[in-house]
Amino acid sequence: MIRVALIGAGAIADTHIEAFLKFKARCEIVGLVDIYPDKADEKIRHYDLIAQAYATHSQLLNDARFDLGVICAPPFTHAPTAIALLNAGKHVLVEKPMATSLAECDQMLAAARANNRLLSVVAQNRYRTPMMKLKHIVDASVIGKIVHAQVDSFWWRGNNYYNLWWRGTWEKEGGGCTLNHAVHQIDLFHWIVGMPQSLQAVVANVAHENSEVEDFSTAVLFYTDGKIGQVTASLLHHGEPQQFVIQGERATVGVPWCVRAMCQRENGFPDDNLALEKEIQTQYDTLPALEHELHAGQIDNVLAAIEGSAPLMNDGQAGRNTIELVTAIYASGFSGKRIELPLTPENPFYTREGTLKHAPHFQEKTKSVENFASGRIIIGSANDQSK
Repeated sequence: MIRVALIGAGAIADTHIEAFLKFKARCEIVGLVDIYPDKADEKIRHYDLIAQAYATHSQLLNDARFDLGVICAPPFTHAPTAIALLNAGKHVLVEKPMATSLAECDQMLAAARANNRLLSVVAQNRYRTPMMKLKHIVDASVIGKIVHAQVDSFWWRGNNYYNLWWRGTWEKEGGGCTLNHAVHQIDLFHWIVGMPQSLQAVVANVAHENSEVEDFSTAVLFYTDGKIGQVTASLLHHGEPQQFVIQGERATVGVPWCVRAMCQRENGFPDDNLALEKEIQTQYDTLPALEHELHAGQIDNVLAAIEGSAPLMNDGQAGRNTIELVTAIYASGFSGKRIELPLTPENPFYTREGTLKHAPHFQEKTKSVENFASGRIIIGSANDQSK
């Protein structure tokens, strides 16, 4: 039986608790930590857990026996909390984003290696049946060489969203929509398309006056084999449309699932290639559905990795790749320059201190509330995307 402790009892903790409860024969939740212990107590009562509430992860480490620590606290706490847990011999599952800087990511990876513990970063959208099928279709090369790939991470948030005390600041949130909303789609992008050689970006705050950080970014990614990528993040889009579209030499596929294929006439103009569309659709339809999706899918894999029955799918390096792309987008957007990858420790944005020094304040935060009324957050739009 794997003993689990959650650090952070905010709204996303509900998603984790409900996912862990799907695997009662394999794990049990024994502790919840929150700087507001009454929030942890409320979760324990609501889910009828046999668990103890704590005010700090230090109290948890001093008092509780557990195997896996799940970090659901604000981003600025991720690295120090994860490192403390890893150094105490615990496996760690940390919510996105992995950390607020590449330096912190590297410190977390070093702690995991030094203590021979598993470090996983939440990337639950990989565990959606359409996305897993898309990955298989692309890897099978049925669409041919990728020539262009585009992901749109479109969300809508009102100004009140940034009234929460830690949101909307470079120091506490670490960034805006690029880091905290598009992180899922950026993970999917490098998982399926790969890491680019360089990128050029625009970063802005268009509509959120109580926030230092960006509410819009767009980047063009350049690859050594000639393909082009595009990543756009936004908190401005009503209806929150999402898409991930991959253009291959032979066909186009994407999520929400679509497949189109064309062939040329003698004069170069297109005809529909219905035979290839049918071939790709048949392959897609024959791929099995996932038994567990989203957070439950990833937690199933983390438990299996701890049990030794499966490899860890979303490791710390995957989480670091996402932060590297986000960091490069910031470095390009703020400097106006094309940024080469991989980023080195000499990059001004490699450390959290460097980001705080060089990041512009698009607006100044003037409103702050300690906590919102209890209630669930919305983690998906009509397009079944997650945040």
